Amino acid sequence: MFQLRHVSKYFADRPLLDRVELTVRSGERIGLCGENGAGKTTLLRILAGQVAVDEGQVQATRETAIGYLPQDGLEHRGRTLFDEVRQALGGLFALENRLRKLEAGFAEDHDQQELEHYASLQEEFERRGGYTLEAEIGKVLSGLGFSEQDWAKPCEHFSGGWQMRIGLAKLLLQRPNLLLLDEPTNHLDLPARDWLEDYLASYPHAVVLVSHDRFFLDRVVTRIVEVWNARLSEYPGNYSRYLEEREARVAALREAKERQDEEVARIEAFINRFRYQANKASLVQSRVKQLEKIERISVPPQRKKIALRFPAPPKGGRTAIELERVTHGYGDLTVLEGVDLTVERSERIALVGPNGAGKSTLMRVLAGVEDPCRGTRQPGHNLQLAYFAQDQAKVLDPQKTVLAQITDAAPFEMVPRVRDILGSFLFTGDDVEKKVSVLSGGERNRLALAILLLRPANLLLLDEPTNHLDLQSKEVLLEALRKYAGTVVFVSHDRYFVDALASRVVEVGAGRLESHPGNYEDFLLAKARLGDASHSRERVEQHASQVANATQEPQEKEARLQNHAERKEAKRQERRRQREIGEVEESIEELEREQAELETHMSDPEFFRDGERAKAATERHQQLQGEVAGLYARWEELQLEETG
Repeated sequence: MFQLRHVSKYFADRPLLDRVELTVRSGERIGLCGENGAGKTTLLRILAGQVAVDEGQVQATRETAIGYLPQDGLEHRGRTLFDEVRQALGGLFALENRLRKLEAGFAEDHDQQELEHYASLQEEFERRGGYTLEAEIGKVLSGLGFSEQDWAKPCEHFSGGWQMRIGLAKLLLQRPNLLLLDEPTNHLDLPARDWLEDYLASYPHAVVLVSHDRFFLDRVVTRIVEVWNARLSEYPGNYSRYLEEREARVAALREAKERQDEEVARIEAFINRFRYQANKASLVQSRVKQLEKIERISVPPQRKKIALRFPAPPKGGRTAIELERVTHGYGDLTVLEGVDLTVERSERIALVGPNGAGKSTLMRVLAGVEDPCRGTRQPGHNLQLAYFAQDQAKVLDPQKTVLAQITDAAPFEMVPRVRDILGSFLFTGDDVEKKVSVLSGGERNRLALAILLLRPANLLLLDEPTNHLDLQSKEVLLEALRKYAGTVVFVSHDRYFVDALASRVVEVGAGRLESHPGNYEDFLLAKARLGDASHSRERVEQHASQVANATQEPQEKEARLQNHAERKEAKRQERRRQREIGEVEESIEELEREQAELETHMSDPEFFRDGERAKAATERHQQLQGEVAGLYARWEELQLEETG
């Protein structure tokens, strides 16, 4: 439905994309991956038609309707939330008005042709979901975290993050057949992310998205396209599968490159040795031609990584910090009401809850930045804490250079080491002389994290430390926190990060705290069990009432049994589908490996001197192409079964 052919895009004289090709098929869900600055957003904007290409062609079918959500910058005003979102379905409301006008005219004489026209419009209105329109708007707004009380609020009353949610809600309701999302989870809390994952996983049209949320990519996408070194590399499957495949592919490329380099060295040595011997002239010329025909293997350059290690924490007490009967708020708004929280040494506590629930307020109280209105904050023995605020990057001085900023914050004994620390956070060479004002969001967060490492602490309070970090940087931060021997209390909307780090989850909401041992997955299971138990109690009460008044109808029992059997069969079919997808992917990998080896042999001119062997190899190569194409077709069928 959409295709890029030999597309190039330059930034100044540097190629951001170099003769890349990409095909987006109907129903596909593609994740764009790559480091910050690799060109992911530019590629999305090319697909959206907002950026022209310097070379190549952008092709789309006439039926392609594109919806694009940028990273930020959206602003809505002049309407209430509900009316603004409703505008996304203007075509449907226009159709409804036509129906109402026709209905109003039915009191007068009308002919068969008018009735048929009305029936046709009514059928189209129903097909496009017109009769469930308001319910669908409510479902999307609720899923993205808006309450019913928000519906009547003017849009200008919502902050930047909520403005992006309004834009996302409008796009989802429009249901374009090519949905382009640039970091859609940036402004979403965990409940809203969970909802969006489920929504996109069943979205019936094509989706291309950029996300630095590994769990989100694993749940949503069916293909990864890596933007790296101005090229695109495609990998079937989700992000975890991509990591495995990329590592294997790069390792295979390195091995092939080593073999090729050895072969090239042998040929060059032969040429240099016999270049000036007349009786070897024909052999030398043959080797020169052979050398010219070799297509040199290019190995992706090694990615730079943050070298992050937290200083050894000072020894502290068994209890790091404790809150007793704390109430806190702002004016008439009470955010925390009579809460207790004890943070034990070496715990990894994740604070979760919807935006506005009070997570950042709780962090500020724990950090001592704000004193509670009532109650006590009791630090543990020898508490030395480091606090990373949600807007930590904003407290940096935009007029200072990177080096000056960290030097001013460093204790005297750490000043000689600041350049080493900056280097470990990828600020090298002239980068340290850049002003903070020109740094990207990710670079500012890296600088703020570097400053955090200047002083040893035994309690880290981290409010959204992963914001603006790419996937590789998040992984490095996660690994450093796992090895950190102190105590961590953190807020993150990255599901993978929370699952991998948390040893306890504290839910913040309605002024209260509720503690759950384990990670976020354990927290969700506990919530589900509580919900099931509540539901079971309701069913027992209902059943007792039914028994007291009348016997249960046999048809209802049959229906429940039938539903149970259908759910069981659906799970069985899903397990079969996933198993077959894995088998097909393994077969594709095996055949493509054989195909690559065969092409390596066939690229050697000496290979075709044996006619029989050359004929057999050519036939096998054609057979492999057909088999691989068939397997890819089957893989696409299996992926589409999920949306079906």
